[in-house]
Amino acid sequence: MGVLERVLAAEQNTNGEKAASSPSPSNGFLAASSSREKEEWKEKRELLRKKTVERLGLTLTADLLDFENQKRAARELTAAANDVLLGAEFSNFSAAQKKELVTEVLNEIMGLGVLQPFMDDAQVTEIMVNGPQNLFFEKGGKLYQSEKVFDSVDQIMLVIDRILAPLGRRLDEASPIVNARLATGDRVNVVISPIALEGPALTIRRFTGRITSLKRLVELDSLPAWFAQLLSWAVRFRKDIAVAGGTGSGKTTLLNALSLEIPKTERIVTIEDSAELSFETHPHVVRLEARSASIEGKGCVSIRDLVINALRMRPDRIVVGEVRGEEAIDMLQAMNTGHDGSLTTLHAGTAEEAISRLILMARFGMDLPANLIEEQVITALDFVVMGKRYGDGKRLITSMSQVSRGKDGSLLLEPVVSFSEAEKTWHLESIPAFIEEAVLEKRLARREVEKWQLASF
Repeated sequence: MGVLERVLAAEQNTNGEKAASSPSPSNGFLAASSSREKEEWKEKRELLRKKTVERLGLTLTADLLDFENQKRAARELTAAANDVLLGAEFSNFSAAQKKELVTEVLNEIMGLGVLQPFMDDAQVTEIMVNGPQNLFFEKGGKLYQSEKVFDSVDQIMLVIDRILAPLGRRLDEASPIVNARLATGDRVNVVISPIALEGPALTIRRFTGRITSLKRLVELDSLPAWFAQLLSWAVRFRKDIAVAGGTGSGKTTLLNALSLEIPKTERIVTIEDSAELSFETHPHVVRLEARSASIEGKGCVSIRDLVINALRMRPDRIVVGEVRGEEAIDMLQAMNTGHDGSLTTLHAGTAEEAISRLILMARFGMDLPANLIEEQVITALDFVVMGKRYGDGKRLITSMSQVSRGKDGSLLLEPVVSFSEAEKTWHLESIPAFIEEAVLEKRLARREVEKWQLASF
């Protein structure tokens, strides 16, 4: 069954159903409508969609959608929809309402339906569908509930099919979970029945590329300029850094900004579950992406496989998008075997939790006592940088801790930069040893360092 046939089938299955909704910003005319008006809107939208397809003909409409020039398809469909709107059935709709109806119909025929306006909005960073009755989105760091929702499970599955079909990913009861990446770089997660109990759950993490450097993070007040300079020096002088934080704290954004500080004379190998890092200006980057097993259960390439293979690719730096499991031991060994200046991220609430998780994950990869794994961490990792997302949506780079050896030989985390939530200010707690080493080796001018110190007060 083709896409258009499934659209029409979805319409038939949703006739008579009534979708619940809640107020949210910028949702058009439905935001202030009564239940009866919403139901009428839904019926008229379905009528306009059917008559538009009928007017063009199923074959011509399908040909338009397959045509590479989407602008032409939009023009043809808009013209046909506007002709339909001249009918008596739509006489009580205003010009603005008719325009919105046409937009919704085009989104359903050509795009991702209810989701399309959010996909077109560069300020929306996350889209979350929790079954047919609930749709949430994150904009400006804040979470909102959408007034407009899907009419049925079939409509959600149609959109999921449109997202996954070009990617060749399997989704059914035998494989009810899919992680994928769109051509735009956006990350997609889908969970369906029998795992998802309240209907299909679709999450789209969007990467608009608006934040691409430490300078941009400073402009957004995510950290002060002197802290950004310290991070830049740490990358430039080949310090191994783990960026940690909770979900949505900006780990990937910071990792990308740090990666751009790597000198252009060095060869970088990036390893990611879903490719999100951007190196548009760096001339020597090899980007690797993990792959799930095929429908036949073959062809899986894990993050660990890629880390091991990266060691054979003569990298100057290895950048791992996120360490989640047994590949942690291979990452630590890479840092210990001449690949200084490597970068990675991991989920953790504090720097201490980050170290504990790293040790635990490394033990998955190699069954060694915790003290031996801890020794690997001490010799491999130089700094842990923490990010945090606050309730108002603000994302801040809150701390930097140096990994060192205590007097008793155990792992010690020494604060380098801290953040006072009461004062909303950053403090330089100590100057890392590599700064003085760089001055003595004449890689940094002492005057430059003194000026940087003054800026931190």
